[in-house]
Amino acid sequence: MRIDVLGPLRVRADDREVPVGGSRLRALLAKLALDAGKVVSARALTDALWPADPPDNPGPALHSLAARLRRALPAPEVLRSEPAGYRLDLPAEAVDVIRFERLAREGRRLLRAGSRAAAVEPLTAALELWRGDPLAEVAHLPFAAAAAGWLGELRLDAMTDRIEAELACPGVDRTSAVAELEKLIAANPLRERLRALLMTALDADGRQAEALSAYETYRELLAERLGADPGPEIRELHLKVLRGRSARAGQGGNLRAALTSFVGRDAEQHSLAERIRACRLVTLVGPGGVGKTRLATVTAGGLPEPAWLVELAPLTDPADVPGAVVGAMGLRGSEDAMSRMVEALSATENLLILDGCEHLLDAAAHLVDELLGRCPPLSVLATSREPLGITGEALFPVSPLGSQPAARLFADRAQAVRPGFTPTDEVVLICRRLDGLPLAIELAAARLRSMSLDRLAAGLDDRFRILTGGSRTALARHRTLRAVVAWSWELLTGAEREAAERAATFPAAFTAEAAERIGIAGPHLYALVDKSLLVVEGGRYRMLDTLREYGRERLAETGRLHEALAEHAACFLELAEHAQPRLRGAEQIPWLTRLSAERDNLLAALRFACESGDADTAVRLGAALAMFWTVHGDHAESTRQLRAVLRMPGVADADARLRACAGYLFNAMFAGELTEAAAVAGEPPAAHGPTSAFVTAMLALANGDSAAGLAALEPHLGEDEPWTRGMLWLARSFLHGTDLRLENGRRDLATAVAGFRAAGERWGLSLALMSLASVQVTAGNPAEALGMLDEAVALAEELGTHEGQRVWLAMIRSDAGDLVGARRQLLAVLDRAASPRQVALARIPLADLARYQGDLAEAQRQLALAIAEGDPPERALYAAAAGSLAAATGDLDTAARHLAEACSLAATLPDPPMVAHVAVGIADLHQRRGEPDTAAEILGIAHALRGGPNAGNPDVARLLGELAPYRDAYRRGRAAEPVSALARLRGGLPPR
Repeated sequence: MRIDVLGPLRVRADDREVPVGGSRLRALLAKLALDAGKVVSARALTDALWPADPPDNPGPALHSLAARLRRALPAPEVLRSEPAGYRLDLPAEAVDVIRFERLAREGRRLLRAGSRAAAVEPLTAALELWRGDPLAEVAHLPFAAAAAGWLGELRLDAMTDRIEAELACPGVDRTSAVAELEKLIAANPLRERLRALLMTALDADGRQAEALSAYETYRELLAERLGADPGPEIRELHLKVLRGRSARAGQGGNLRAALTSFVGRDAEQHSLAERIRACRLVTLVGPGGVGKTRLATVTAGGLPEPAWLVELAPLTDPADVPGAVVGAMGLRGSEDAMSRMVEALSATENLLILDGCEHLLDAAAHLVDELLGRCPPLSVLATSREPLGITGEALFPVSPLGSQPAARLFADRAQAVRPGFTPTDEVVLICRRLDGLPLAIELAAARLRSMSLDRLAAGLDDRFRILTGGSRTALARHRTLRAVVAWSWELLTGAEREAAERAATFPAAFTAEAAERIGIAGPHLYALVDKSLLVVEGGRYRMLDTLREYGRERLAETGRLHEALAEHAACFLELAEHAQPRLRGAEQIPWLTRLSAERDNLLAALRFACESGDADTAVRLGAALAMFWTVHGDHAESTRQLRAVLRMPGVADADARLRACAGYLFNAMFAGELTEAAAVAGEPPAAHGPTSAFVTAMLALANGDSAAGLAALEPHLGEDEPWTRGMLWLARSFLHGTDLRLENGRRDLATAVAGFRAAGERWGLSLALMSLASVQVTAGNPAEALGMLDEAVALAEELGTHEGQRVWLAMIRSDAGDLVGARRQLLAVLDRAASPRQVALARIPLADLARYQGDLAEAQRQLALAIAEGDPPERALYAAAAGSLAAATGDLDTAARHLAEACSLAATLPDPPMVAHVAVGIADLHQRRGEPDTAAEILGIAHALRGGPNAGNPDVARLLGELAPYRDAYRRGRAAEPVSALARLRGGLPPR
């Protein structure tokens, strides 16, 4: 189905036109088409359709209108009802206005990139979509009038872009272009760009007098109407026409025509052109292979003054620099080189491009200083890996390409060597590994002549070996990636090279303090920035992956790699151990921020310690980072890292191992892997401090021996240090929870809350409040629980680290009956979540919320966007939601399979409330099967497992009402022992 609004509204399907009757119906379709693919709120639609006299009940009126439109459309399903409004579920290409905008943008992008001939096709195609006045049938409505206004502006811009592009093409009919421009100017007399194009067309056609007259007409019009003068660009064009010079860009100079497209630098090209207009000396700086030369020459080719490219890279003798300029400009005469240059460059405006100055900096700097001083009209554009360092120099850093421009460049070059090449997601990953360096990307794309994309991606671990074979006409040091990097290295002093190699030990950005800690002195660090070996981002230093790999190769060749990596590991072990105690109190937030910034460096240090067999460093790092991982909610990752650390032989630091073990068991509990973790941790420790007591308690929790755990904790529950005291009482609540001594657990949690408050620590306090709120909800105290949840959410917001915890908080809020607040909180997680896994986790309770409200289609959509993967608690949660949804749709066999999986997963966790959550779904299944007695008994089991009815939960509230006549069965379930209760749950699940 296609919808056209650039003219009379038209709906087409299978090459036939489908009538849509009624002006209001057509207005609704037009409004939705303008935002196809997006949700348009009910309020916005009401305002658009009834701007002056809305109906008394706009919701039903809009709903009725949408239903009529749905029936009129050839594909009714494309009009989707959303919670906030309506959405026309069509691809962008199906609506002409969106197609027009895309083509116009593409044409402008090509035009700004200097690909004028290529810009003509998309711009022409965009304009051919127009069939008349847009939205004319509903022009009386304000939204249509506004849309027609901005669409008209876009059309005029596209027409102007197309004319500019055509004027740059050989053989263009300039007479026709002049006639079209004069017509557009008559309708838009104050558009300066149209006037400038008219002057350009007339001048190029040899009609200089008419071009000058066109300028005078415009100048007089501005003076009469606005009391203003023309802008600086058109005044400059006027001056050049007066001097008898064509204003066409690129005439004169020695720039050669480009052989390949210029991709991904539109914004930089525009900014550089502005910089050249404002400054007489601009130096493009950046690492080798980043595309400085191409950006300089393409930008210069779009400027009005002649541009002269002087390639300094082949030179070795500084004395040859003036001669290179003379030769590039083709100057003749008997005078010395400087005199000839001054004579040629002082009469009119010229742009001199000195390309590749880094190895001849002194000579290039002296020449530029002399020429700029003696030639006032001259501007200089230099490219170098470090600044020239003279007065008046403006730097223009050239950065690697972003992901999407890099991928476009790769695809463009790949299609040249492998026609028909279709890019995949792997292209983005390849470009990212190549740092977005255009030279590296072009070398990689060229390799597709002889290898597959998969093999290329795998071969990037040895990038210097495979990225060879550049252009035969390029200098040797530009033909391979290794040669490009080696050239940068050779320009360093000995001390700078050593600093660069040490900097290569950092896998990510680092601070000046960390650099100094591993032996990089400040002056050398700053020199590496000046020479484009390091970039500065937010006060931190970073080396590109390609440069880093080369630096590590150099370290390995000289036998210093292990020593350098050990120094890096020691640096970050010191940081982690310094931070560890500060994560447990009022300093938690700034230290979390600092460790988060160093995350990659810390993990690299840990990985090196493990791979090199340095067990003590590995265990100390694991122990120091356990709290950091815990606060971030990285329970599965923390469990994996600490398991590897604790399995290392030869650990001498018993205290560090004990602390690592405590963090391992605690995170494993949240990841649903406590039983396996207990096997790795081994026997309870013989020591008798609070940490050993905590480890013993966690092992007891894993083994189902709560008495042993409680006995181990008892002597230490009065611990002076408040954070430790809070953790011990928290552990005690877990033990009481598994024994269903829930009142004891509630008191434990209250004491833990007091300990964490005294410590000034936010994460532990948020967790304890969340657990205590859950207990209060279960016990039927939702008002008190909601206050605790509000505080827990506020603490989580301050930490800003754990979206997963916000999901669990929202689920408890839902159990408390605050469905609106729960949904708002979950949608906030979707907006801010840092990983797809967190997004998927939030969608599971969103599916439940939709099911509670009877919107099974929305519940299905949310659950389809979630994933059935993750750690056991998350998988159990997904399976329970899928089972309950299947039951609600009447598919009881599928519901039974999902709930059986959820029950098996939940049974492995020391978390009775999770089992109770699954039990509610099983009770609902039996109720729908017509087995109310069994359903009531299982609902009673859920009550026993969580220690209360949890009557605020919509599923529980509904079932309690439906099963009220079966109180005896409910009481029987409440009296069941945990083991027999679990067996009863499993026994009731096989499908009929």
